[in-house]
Amino acid sequence: MTWLLYAFLSAALLGLYDVCKKHALRNNAVIPVLLLNTVFCSLIFLPMVLLSAQGAIGEGSLFYIPQADWHVQRYVLLKSCIVLSSWICAYCGIKHLPLTLAGPINATRPVMVLVGALFIFGERLNAMQWMGVALAVLSFYMLSRSGKKEGIDFKHNRWVVLIVLGSMLGACSALYDKFLMASPDHGGLGLNRMVVQSYFNFYQAAMMLVMLMLLWWPKRKRSTPFHWDWAIVFISIFLSVADFVYFYALSLDGAMVSVVSLARRSSVVVSFFVGAYVFRERNLKSKALDLLLVLLGMLFLYLGAAS
Repeated sequence: MTWLLYAFLSAALLGLYDVCKKHALRNNAVIPVLLLNTVFCSLIFLPMVLLSAQGAIGEGSLFYIPQADWHVQRYVLLKSCIVLSSWICAYCGIKHLPLTLAGPINATRPVMVLVGALFIFGERLNAMQWMGVALAVLSFYMLSRSGKKEGIDFKHNRWVVLIVLGSMLGACSALYDKFLMASPDHGGLGLNRMVVQSYFNFYQAAMMLVMLMLLWWPKRKRSTPFHWDWAIVFISIFLSVADFVYFYALSLDGAMVSVVSLARRSSVVVSFFVGAYVFRERNLKSKALDLLLVLLGMLFLYLGAAS
């Protein structure tokens, strides 16, 4: 079960990523922060690509990145579009919502993945998994009630809509990952995990630069100004390491994609408590109950996947 320990390590890193993201976005412009995030992530992987091409990093290394032709690159480009769309929605939402509210909403993503797998891959849910889905739906309803105490109406709040949309796109990305990583024998493409992780960052950086020049730069004096925050660097570091550990966990023998994805969502525990004690957010008792329902839902999903 070593792969499960790596999954929980990835979850802890994702929680710290969410905290840094919240800190960097306070009174800050979203598009420049997101651009710098993708640039720094690209700079982390660029030396690995160059050293792999020159033979300085051997094929047996965890950091080896093989060359990939357009047949592979086009699939990675599509993943970049999906992930970037998810990030834009999530960044805008988390900027304007309490972390103790946005985190549990995003933690319902495994349910979306399961439902997607139900319709796309024809997977069947057992009783435990259906219980997990029911608890996730209940937790979302409870979160909407907690949000009303802070003047946030889930039905008419665009930031909540963006968080939900970002989570849905993130679920699409997870399902697409399954297609990219699975072997051809299991209906997938069997792409190299390092190729996917490195090149989708390169594509995202290029797309974000275009977005900045077209959308933010012409209106920068009339919109939220950008200011430098060192948390932006740590966003990239925590995200890159979390994704690296995640893909490595999936590569180990016996790793279950559904269980790894569920374990990663436990990152909400880290972001919830930091949001409570660092950002001094309100209505923690009711939100703690909502979080408990989310975690119970993930537990039932785990038990259903392991049975």
